[in-house]
Amino acid sequence: PRWDTIDMVKHPNGHLYSSKPPLLPTMAAGEYWLIHRLTGWTLDTHPYEIGRFMLVTMNVLPMALYFLILAALAERLGSTDWGRIFVVAAGALGTLLTTFAVVFNNHLPGALCAIVCLYAGVRIWLDGERRLRWFLLAGLCAGLLVTNELPALAFSALLSLGLLWKAPRQTLAAYVPGALVVAAAFFATNWIAYQSLRPPYMHRSPGDNWYDYSYERNGHTIESYWRNPQGIDRGETSKAADAFHALVGHHGVLSLTPVWLLAFAGMGLGPVRRALEHVVKGLTLLIASVTVICLVFYLGLQPQGNRNYGGMSCGLRWMFWFAPLWLVSMLPAADGVGQRRWAQVLAAVLLAVSALSVTYPTWNPWTHPWLFDFMYH
Repeated sequence: PRWDTIDMVKHPNGHLYSSKPPLLPTMAAGEYWLIHRLTGWTLDTHPYEIGRFMLVTMNVLPMALYFLILAALAERLGSTDWGRIFVVAAGALGTLLTTFAVVFNNHLPGALCAIVCLYAGVRIWLDGERRLRWFLLAGLCAGLLVTNELPALAFSALLSLGLLWKAPRQTLAAYVPGALVVAAAFFATNWIAYQSLRPPYMHRSPGDNWYDYSYERNGHTIESYWRNPQGIDRGETSKAADAFHALVGHHGVLSLTPVWLLAFAGMGLGPVRRALEHVVKGLTLLIASVTVICLVFYLGLQPQGNRNYGGMSCGLRWMFWFAPLWLVSMLPAADGVGQRRWAQVLAAVLLAVSALSVTYPTWNPWTHPWLFDFMYH
């Protein structure tokens, strides 16, 4: 009672399970076990004390590390103080990723893994770093990124190829084993939980649909929510409408957080600016390529039931892990903007609108964006 959820599936063995991959909850269970051993508390007796303590250790402290790494990347890759400061300010105030710091979720760990991969890649490519610890760190984070955000496989694959070309010996000796350890943990926890190597959301085919079920409670038959989803979970019938609202509509990446206009401008400017290092140009091109691949995947290849913008959420949460990538790609544009007063004012307005969207769901990111509420009413 009071802990029901729609993110639930029914295994062929008759038991009800979470629909989420079990690796991240298993990692969190390690910290919970330690808290329980030290204090005797349980989630039944002290749910709020344990929950908030774990949010600090699993969300707030990692987000502080995320900001520090972002500042280091801005210092290394930016060319003007104004551009560096603006990008870090945008990262701290203007992305919907920060709204998820108050709940246990996969998007924030995914974004942290993405920015660590970027930082390790910059150290290896630009600074000539060849110590195995950096390759191992990149491999572990590339693997964890994919387990938290499956479409991020495109980014991890391109990163893997780049490192293999740049430093094949170190990549094979440390990066690949690090990624394989995470892959083994992902499949092992799936097998232990479900006796299947595939996570629950990959069991949706006819004859193997874990989302189509009913169960008994207190003499009443309860049917799966997904037999008759409501509201936004019904999915957009039109792919064109889905793409419109995902980009510039009620869940729009650019309408809710228009500061990303500068990131997209940076993706266009980065590869052609002569002053930039060739490696930085390549990094910007990589980010642009992954962005296009994932947008096509989300907006062009999903069935109607999946065209729901991530369900009831403060934005298109499937793209939140892109925040560190887009912030880095914003640097060329931000450096250019810093040369003109009128452009600085325009950039500040874009950041202000983005910050307003971020503050709308301060206490609960599992709410609709302000633009959706405005259009609805």
